[in-house]
Amino acid sequence: MKRFLNLIVYILSVHLSALIITGLFRGVLFISSYHQLTAEALSDKSLSLIAFIHGVWFDNVIGCYILLLPLTVAVACGLCNCYGRALFRFFTIFFGVFYGLVYLISAADIPYFAYFFKHINSSIFEWFGYAGTTAGMILGETSYYLSIALFLLFLIGFVVWIAFLGRYFRHRCLSAPGSFPCLQRSVAGLVGLGLIGLCVFGIRGRTGYNPIKVSAAYFCQDAFLNQLGVSPTFNLLTSVLDDRRPENRYLHLMDEQEALEKVKALLARPGEPDVSPLTVYRHNSQDSVSRRCPNVVLIMMESMSSNFMKRFGQSQNLTPFLDSLYACSLSFPNFYSAGIHTNHGLYATLYSFPAMMKRNLMKGSVIPHYSGLPTVLKENGYHNLFFMTHEGQYDNMNAFFRTNGFDEVFAQEDYPSEKVVNSFGVQDDFLYDYAIPVLNRTADEGQPFFATLLSISNHPPYVIPPYFHPRTDKPETQIVEYADWALRKFFEEARKQSWFENTIFVLEGDHGKLVGDAECELPQSYNHIPLMIYSSSITPAEHMAFGGQIDIQPTVLGLLGIDYLQNNFGVDLLKEERPCMFYTADNMIVGRNATQLYMYNYETNQEFAYHTDNGKLVHVPMDDSFLPLKEYSFSMLQSAEYLVKHGKTVNSSETTF
Repeated sequence: MKRFLNLIVYILSVHLSALIITGLFRGVLFISSYHQLTAEALSDKSLSLIAFIHGVWFDNVIGCYILLLPLTVAVACGLCNCYGRALFRFFTIFFGVFYGLVYLISAADIPYFAYFFKHINSSIFEWFGYAGTTAGMILGETSYYLSIALFLLFLIGFVVWIAFLGRYFRHRCLSAPGSFPCLQRSVAGLVGLGLIGLCVFGIRGRTGYNPIKVSAAYFCQDAFLNQLGVSPTFNLLTSVLDDRRPENRYLHLMDEQEALEKVKALLARPGEPDVSPLTVYRHNSQDSVSRRCPNVVLIMMESMSSNFMKRFGQSQNLTPFLDSLYACSLSFPNFYSAGIHTNHGLYATLYSFPAMMKRNLMKGSVIPHYSGLPTVLKENGYHNLFFMTHEGQYDNMNAFFRTNGFDEVFAQEDYPSEKVVNSFGVQDDFLYDYAIPVLNRTADEGQPFFATLLSISNHPPYVIPPYFHPRTDKPETQIVEYADWALRKFFEEARKQSWFENTIFVLEGDHGKLVGDAECELPQSYNHIPLMIYSSSITPAEHMAFGGQIDIQPTVLGLLGIDYLQNNFGVDLLKEERPCMFYTADNMIVGRNATQLYMYNYETNQEFAYHTDNGKLVHVPMDDSFLPLKEYSFSMLQSAEYLVKHGKTVNSSETTF
């Protein structure tokens, strides 16, 4: 038994030694980029400590990947009472090779981070096609020599150390009694299986609904400390896996330059050479509303199809509050979600870029930068808050939003555990109740705020709280009643607060859901969602023009009277008019106007054409009359691909990458 335990201690000692060295690399990165720390981080040393703790967490994930095979081999050989020289030589070579790769990535990450302010990622493989140029760049830049020296020093020191550990523990193994009774062997087997299980858990990284993602490292408003905790090897590995996913493949619908020219004409965009071809400067007139710097509260309602509301033909009284609010708001009956997933709705609403089929453009180890509603408001003195019900790393929300304009992100990790009702966290009414005092605190500080609240209850698994009593008998409609009730409760409480009268409320569905029967290849209820903009200082009106989530940013900023350089695909629905609207749903692209509906299945190259009559669809043969819808949709999406591909997603030449 002592032999077996010595072998296990040896394996774990190597693992611990490797964690110390990756921590040293992180320390070098911290020192080299110390000037990036904000004043808050400099004054609060605990923030740096938390970043290093996150670093050990991420390094352990990579370490467990490497440890799994040697640990399994060690358990098997230990149970067989085999402790030969070849076993320890295998461990030395295996750990030396794999940790050599980890140390190489960590060393290369130091100058990479200094240059790009982001961790090394899959883009480095593009340099492999220019091996001579890349080698010349590395060897010709003296600032890289320190990283090369650190790599060689740490690698050689590590290999010498683990070779020493191998000799030491092999001697201890052979010096221990060789007898290994069946009972001890059984106990050793259970210990070994337990350690292997812990190693697998270490690879997963956490106990939550999802395995660990880059987003888990983001915890504060300091961009450097948020990234410091991420292992460069973890970042590189996950970015390579992201690139290999089918949904992340580049979309090819038409020629890029042709698409850009069409969109420039359709949206009347002059372009800005240093920013992007689609920029336009927005001059918004200052009025009595804007001079008060109104707060903005955006509520995104989970799966809230327009078909749930009486205004759109619902026979049951499922949304009495939304129906009443619709009548006293700026409302938009021909409004559509960008996609059919929550990440699509958030991405389009906040940053005015269309959803790209099934792709999640917020998710990935490399956090992209976007200008949008939160960044423009932040530049104009707003404090930005995001409230979600579930885990912060779901869909990479925590990392993405902290990177792109939000000052604070509140998620399941911030709420009492007893309030978590399912895998999607807390219920709507708790989220709204939690947000009120936070908004009060922000208002008391004298700063205007922009708050985004993302509900979840209208998403299976449905949980109807015992204190709510629905009138209908099906869970699918009861949960809609509850979501509407929770919103009413939030507004009633908000009306009591000092900031209510100086706040613009924007309510929309993040996307819809199937309501009734499927009338075509993509049922309209999936994307047809309500949009209501309410304020005591805004005159209610129903605007019939077509619009989508990408239009919320310019519409809200127009109401606020804020001047800004716009670089996205939205239009101000109160001042401009779209001839039609476009959206996607995984493999489907849709363009529609008042009388026609065009659908294209990107995977099968099938086209579907419908005439519309008061919401009813009539299937017709595809003809040239549908080509404007096709060209409009394709050009918008292809142009969005171009801007994303080339990093032209911000409204400033200084931050374009």
